[in-house]
Amino acid sequence: MDVVMGVVDTAVTSPWFYVVLFVVAVVDGFFPVVPSESMVITAGVYAASGQPDPVPVVVLAALGAFAGDHVSFLVGRWSGGRLVRGLRAGSRRHAVFGWARRAMAERGGLILVVARYVPGGRTAVTATMGAVGYPVRWFSLFAAVAAVSWAVYGTVLGYVGGVAFEGDPLKGVVVGLGLALSVAVVVEGVRFVRRRRAGARPRGADGGGAGAGPLGGG
Repeated sequence: MDVVMGVVDTAVTSPWFYVVLFVVAVVDGFFPVVPSESMVITAGVYAASGQPDPVPVVVLAALGAFAGDHVSFLVGRWSGGRLVRGLRAGSRRHAVFGWARRAMAERGGLILVVARYVPGGRTAVTATMGAVGYPVRWFSLFAAVAAVSWAVYGTVLGYVGGVAFEGDPLKGVVVGLGLALSVAVVVEGVRFVRRRRAGARPRGADGGGAGAGPLGGG
């Protein structure tokens, strides 16, 4: 364990950590297996001891997340264009696509910001927004809000854990990750309840049952 912590100490306090953090945050935007949130929280834990500097951590994590979200958005736009051309008018897929377009037009910004805190959820949302033709300028605005709030949130979580367990960064990382997981569970729980309530309403009560579509009115 001491050897592992020694490796982590060296990696997090290295100037190259900032570069790696940015790259991982970018990739995580369209390939959610990469653990960018874990890196941000870990950086926050060590920032409580003075290294790395939390300001560059927030800035680079936010910039990386912002860039990664746009990659996913562009992939969705490219694939969505091909999908639309292959849809048959009146088919179920055509109806679902139309619902997704309306849902994103009505509350796409809120969905994007909330999805940033759900592991894997942000990739599905950003790709869908691209596929349904969500306006780029509005996507960029909400993606920036989501990225900055997420970077600050992760860094602060880690910093709190680092202060609480000064001298034992491993416990600080565990606490920070635990809090992040709790937030993700709460967000998913709220979305699940809303989906159930939307599905329980009579069809046509909200314009043809749109709220019970595949994105669950998130």
